Amino acid sequence: MSASTLVYDLGIGSLRLLYGAASLVHGKARLFHQGRKKQQVILRQTFPQHNKNKPLVWVHCASLGEFEQGRPVIEALKIRNPAVQVLLTFFSPSGYEVQKNYAGADFVFYLPWDTRTHARWFAEQVKPDLAIFVKYEFWYHYIHALHAHHIPVISISSIFRDDQIFFKPHGGLFRQMLTKFNHFFVQNEHSVHLLETIGIHACTLAGDTRFDRVNQIILRAESIEIAAQFKNDQTLMVVGSAWPEDMDVLIPFMNTQPNSMKFIIAPHEIKDSFLTTIEKGIQGKTIRYSKATAENIQDARVLLIDNVGLLSRLYRYGEFAFVGGGFVQGLHNILEAACYGIPVFFGDQAYQKFQEAVDLAEQGGAFPIHDLNDINEKFRRLHEQPGALTEAAKVTRQYVEKNLGATDKIVRYCEAILQAWKAA
Repeated sequence: MSASTLVYDLGIGSLRLLYGAASLVHGKARLFHQGRKKQQVILRQTFPQHNKNKPLVWVHCASLGEFEQGRPVIEALKIRNPAVQVLLTFFSPSGYEVQKNYAGADFVFYLPWDTRTHARWFAEQVKPDLAIFVKYEFWYHYIHALHAHHIPVISISSIFRDDQIFFKPHGGLFRQMLTKFNHFFVQNEHSVHLLETIGIHACTLAGDTRFDRVNQIILRAESIEIAAQFKNDQTLMVVGSAWPEDMDVLIPFMNTQPNSMKFIIAPHEIKDSFLTTIEKGIQGKTIRYSKATAENIQDARVLLIDNVGLLSRLYRYGEFAFVGGGFVQGLHNILEAACYGIPVFFGDQAYQKFQEAVDLAEQGGAFPIHDLNDINEKFRRLHEQPGALTEAAKVTRQYVEKNLGATDKIVRYCEAILQAWKAA
């Protein structure tokens, strides 16, 4: 065992201990720790008893965001190849707990910890015919075990940056891990270039599968009658996945806008205390979605969403969108808004790792904002200048249309591997 591998294993061991300790006091950590232990038992009971007369594709996602990138591939594979079985694994409880009953997969589990023993058992007993790792997921022992057992491994919707360990002098262990992948389907040209600098050429510039996903959503989306009645042909901004930090800027902004402008607000977490804070801060009538009727929304200024599952359909009613998370640890999905051809605002502190946000900001379809003065200025310029709104809306929709097709490229590659399985 090399010194680098020993350090890696110590890091994994420390992480296990940390989650174990945290599970005593923290609810999410408890789900992570206890759920993983229970799932490991069920996983070992399920395999190898599963049907090996059908090919098994393993798709691994860290959490919900990565799942949304893997989902189009899973569903396209299943539609085009009904015999395929899909094993879906998650690292995070925020992914597993939400999608544990996902109908598109035949099996859904937590990923067992990345130890040499777990990985060897997985490769020998689960025996996937193809492994798909989504975006940033790189687990040393699993990747090596799959490679040792001649199981093809691909990375999809991946994106690489100069500051990642793969490209650092001390990143030899991780660079070596990348050589075990059969193919990378990356999001941008820079990722292609970075991989080439370390001698990896099995790479395709495919883009992000989420473009295909959001396009499917708008093609299939049903209307929301209450939202249409609330809008009533007036100018509307949809605020999606809002955090308290977002609302600290947005509430004063809303209060400076004329009463004729309306807002739909969908918080990131639906907590009564947060909803109440929003209601108290906003000037004018606010109605919660659960209590909205055709009659009581006529004079309302804000429609406050207090349930889940509506956001991707709500953006269609807006001329503007604000997507939350940019003032905290990570921007939420702006493509859900962009696919409707509307300009998008978001906080400027945590969006740089999201290629679509960077691209749209550069092209004039998205607007990172720093504070109240910044959003007031950028919104006024967009709203009041002739043609500015039309041009920004055109940019967002064309950007989505230009980036469709990643799913098909990936699925065709997977199908070639599955054809080889059939031939064997």
